[in-house]
Amino acid sequence: MGAVGCLTAWTRRWSMLCILLGLGLSSLGSAIVNIALPNISRSFASSDAATVWIVNAYQLSATICLLPVASLVESLGLKRVYAASLTIFVLASLGCAFAPTLPMLVSARLIQGVGAAGISVAGVAFVRVIYPHGMVSKGLALVALAVAVPGALGPTIAATILAVAKWRWLFLVNVPFGLAVPLFLAAAPSTIRVARPLDLTGTVLNALAFGFFVVGVGTLGLSDVRIALAEIAAGLVCFGLFVREQRQHPTPMLPFDLFRLPLFTLSVWTSVCSYAAQILAYVSLPFLFETGMHLSAVETGFLVTPWPFMTAVTAPIAGRLTIHYPASVICGIGLAALAAGLLLMVFLPTTPAKWDVVWRLALCGIGFGLFQTPNNTAMMTAGPIGRSGAASAMNAAARYVGWSVGSASVSLIFGLRGDHGAVFCLVAGIAFALTGVAISGARRFR
Repeated sequence: MGAVGCLTAWTRRWSMLCILLGLGLSSLGSAIVNIALPNISRSFASSDAATVWIVNAYQLSATICLLPVASLVESLGLKRVYAASLTIFVLASLGCAFAPTLPMLVSARLIQGVGAAGISVAGVAFVRVIYPHGMVSKGLALVALAVAVPGALGPTIAATILAVAKWRWLFLVNVPFGLAVPLFLAAAPSTIRVARPLDLTGTVLNALAFGFFVVGVGTLGLSDVRIALAEIAAGLVCFGLFVREQRQHPTPMLPFDLFRLPLFTLSVWTSVCSYAAQILAYVSLPFLFETGMHLSAVETGFLVTPWPFMTAVTAPIAGRLTIHYPASVICGIGLAALAAGLLLMVFLPTTPAKWDVVWRLALCGIGFGLFQTPNNTAMMTAGPIGRSGAASAMNAAARYVGWSVGSASVSLIFGLRGDHGAVFCLVAGIAFALTGVAISGARRFR
């Protein structure tokens, strides 16, 4: 896969603007919902653990679709897949806004996750196509910025909207971004397409593996334990069958060639751990603030903002550091800072001042910002440019697998611990962050 012809500076900037717009839309669509979970729970008279599936459904469907979407990217081209995914995301946002019941809202979020998967895979792959090898870290730093800034604004936007309107308006803010689709089609470069049929058997096994496993983990605390354990076991069996089928397939969705590179594999697992830690905190903090500390949704929105805001500030700095220092070192420092910030949140005073919360979450944001760009750069540049689509899919897959495991763990912990679940979620986040430190450090000895 590669860009056709030599891109002018204007084409590169305009294409990146459109890519960043879509990635920012996907990030905003995720970040803006977490703050509203307690409100939605009350609106539908549902339990907190059941309401978390608004997040789980989005992450699960996105995770399931990543590898099939990567195959479509290579056969249909980045431009078509990106534009179609953006359209699906916007239409699903309308479905979320007008959902009459919690099951309907969860269903719309499933469709929205499909669009998010395409945006993530095609968007990040375009960075490798648009920029020469020496400038990829710059492009990925912009991607991190585009994801972090909406993440920073998401809680504030959510708090502002919830102060004057119902939670349904949180999804309607995505709709105007649909106008970016024709702009993108006009600006983006074409890419080489490779004729390859969609692997239907692999797609089904992939969906069953992730679906059974994540649903099983997420329902451990909500339903019969034996049923949940059976779902987890079914997911593991399907994953084994999926790997076996892929090894025999002439054009597998799983990039076995990239996984033979230690730098790539360790970067993937570092990413899984870090994003699991992130979502454990992101989803549980609103419940900690609103249920445990009795703060309003508006106050919660502003208190959560320092994390993504500091990530946005730190990401470009981390991109420049990547040129001079190994990714393993920068990522290790970042994830250690994230773990420290979460630990400090666990020992937050019973009646803390607002500043006590702000500086702790700011530390988490700095740590996550230091991790993100160097790790993505290592992952995207470990293999040849012709495998950018596969590398991008695994980049996004690592993120969504981490988010899915993390959000399913939130459901499990809340189901088991009830009102005290938020603190246990933060402890689980610390464990994931420290595991990421260890895996990232192993890259020094590859």
